[in-house]
Amino acid sequence: MDVRTELNHRERATLRAVSEGHAEISCSCEPDLFVDGLACCDQHTAHRLAHLGLVAPARGGRWGERVPALLTEAGLVALGGLASPGVAA
Repeated sequence: MDVRTELNHRERATLRAVSEGHAEISCSCEPDLFVDGLACCDQHTAHRLAHLGLVAPARGGRWGERVPALLTEAGLVALGGLASPGVAA
């Protein structure tokens, strides 16, 4: 795995929450992540995962709108390739 995408424990846990369908993401250039309706305690992690292309919005939305978050194929690979219902192609 590329050094830029080596994940720490918190990042992996966040990806698991996304893959299990527990997350929403805000539509913006610095997307915020919400897990089970609560703001993610580490928005740096949320921004990093989004900018690395590991998580993405499930659909488009208005600026600032919260939409379901999905694990991308790159996120699936980073997480170890575990199959998940919340994976974006």
